[in-house]
Amino acid sequence: MSELKNQFAERIISGLRRKTLTSCSRWATAYRVMGQPYPGPWSFRHHPWLLSMHDSEAEMNVGQKSAQMGYTETVLNVTFYFIDVKAVDCLYVLPAKTPDASDFSASRFDASLELSPHLQRLFSDVKNVGHKRAGNTNLYIRGSRSKSGLKSVPVGLIVLDELDEMTQENIPLALERASGQVEKLIWMISTATLEGHGINYHFERSSKNHFFFNCPACSRMTELTFPDSLVITADDLDDPEIKNSHLICKECKAVLDHKTKPNWLADGKWVEEKSARDIKGWYINQLYSPTVTPADLGRAYIRGLTDRSSEQEFYNSKLGLPHRVDGSSVTDADIEECKGNYKIVTEPVDGLITMGVDVGVYLHYEIDQWFLPPPNIGTVDLAASAKTRVIKHGKVRDFEELDRLMRHFLVNFCVIDAQPERRKALEFANRFYGHVRTCFYPNGINGKTIHVNEQENSVSVDRTSWLDLSLGRFMEPRSIALPFDVDYEYRSHIKALVRVYDKDKEGNQVGRYKKAESAADHYAHARNYAEIALQLAVQLNTSYDISGVL
Repeated sequence: MSELKNQFAERIISGLRRKTLTSCSRWATAYRVMGQPYPGPWSFRHHPWLLSMHDSEAEMNVGQKSAQMGYTETVLNVTFYFIDVKAVDCLYVLPAKTPDASDFSASRFDASLELSPHLQRLFSDVKNVGHKRAGNTNLYIRGSRSKSGLKSVPVGLIVLDELDEMTQENIPLALERASGQVEKLIWMISTATLEGHGINYHFERSSKNHFFFNCPACSRMTELTFPDSLVITADDLDDPEIKNSHLICKECKAVLDHKTKPNWLADGKWVEEKSARDIKGWYINQLYSPTVTPADLGRAYIRGLTDRSSEQEFYNSKLGLPHRVDGSSVTDADIEECKGNYKIVTEPVDGLITMGVDVGVYLHYEIDQWFLPPPNIGTVDLAASAKTRVIKHGKVRDFEELDRLMRHFLVNFCVIDAQPERRKALEFANRFYGHVRTCFYPNGINGKTIHVNEQENSVSVDRTSWLDLSLGRFMEPRSIALPFDVDYEYRSHIKALVRVYDKDKEGNQVGRYKKAESAADHYAHARNYAEIALQLAVQLNTSYDISGVL
């Protein structure tokens, strides 16, 4: 009986204590316990920039960051606070259910409970990876790729973690989960990848807060930025002098000791670049990190000088900035070099003709005339030896208008986007059965192999590999010609897609194409589908004219 009384009294005291924790930062220091590298009760000493973020009163918060700067732990604290003190249901969204949501549940959520007795008592059911219960309050953990997983979950707090890796078209669906709540809070955090894409798109529309501090040498307010605040003392990774790389004050050039960062950053504060904006934006980079040394940053920069994925990683993960690697997208200069001495064609021409169609509000199309090597030469890679001339591009409203183009230009083969008008696209393909197929960009396919589904009259291809080929024609060696009156919209769509570089789990360089949120890329995909159609046209044993030249 005495033990029951003690437990009852402990719960009353705990409940009263929570009533006094009127801010997330106070809750964190009272209840959150951390592991390495700074074990013990939560503290803002090594990450002072996180304090104001914890207690932000803005309804929408955007965190553009470098890696490992405490942002995920911040939004996790906010989530726990909303569940514990406010009894509000929360939705935590990650790029994919597997492995992201599963890994988060095991490495972040479960680890937090193991270290914190208070959190252990708070949650009553944690077995389900995607649904955690704390009494009558719920935490939903979802992947961004599943529309069904983001529906019918009314919540007061939404966290979008690693926004740039998410399925972007599903983000509005996730945000809609809080639309019916009187009090709501939304957090988006991510390392940046491309200007105008993902987190950077939202950050540019925010207050754009930067973390400033008083220089311990000159006392002036300043911030740490690259390259002004980092002195790299070597040009080679093997040079032992790299260890002497250091930070300096931008204002007085005094050396800022990395080991004493907690001291001279302690009184730092966030400064808004854009005032009177409802969205709060928070930006930080690894120059502020207590665990990443200036020498570490110097090595990362040097690696990026000779490796594209390392260059991308340095700007994205180390500096938290969007970055475009040279040669990762078609430029105006590339397009100018590809212009021929002919106008957009209006009448049919001889040769092998393909068409690609991207489906959206309009049906954007590209019609190409191909010039192939003589059959007796033989080639391992037909695409590498083929050259093409864009004879016409444009857009129409109705699928039936594509029929006229097919017949007028004597198109040998057409590939059309299978989504989002799947039924209409398939009806068009079936009207020209054997000369039109719908196309999917699924996950899990690599290389330029075309996977044909005869039953569905469709093909599936690797998006990145084929865009490498179809857009690569505009660069060296240029193997595509454009009419000299090619319009502005076509040019802008072709330039919109940017190859972003990364490394896979084995350390191999991989790339994928992204675009700014406000940019359109329909003609780029029409170009891609016309490229895919070449392979399918040749398989028909269609005769073609090899006498033309670009």
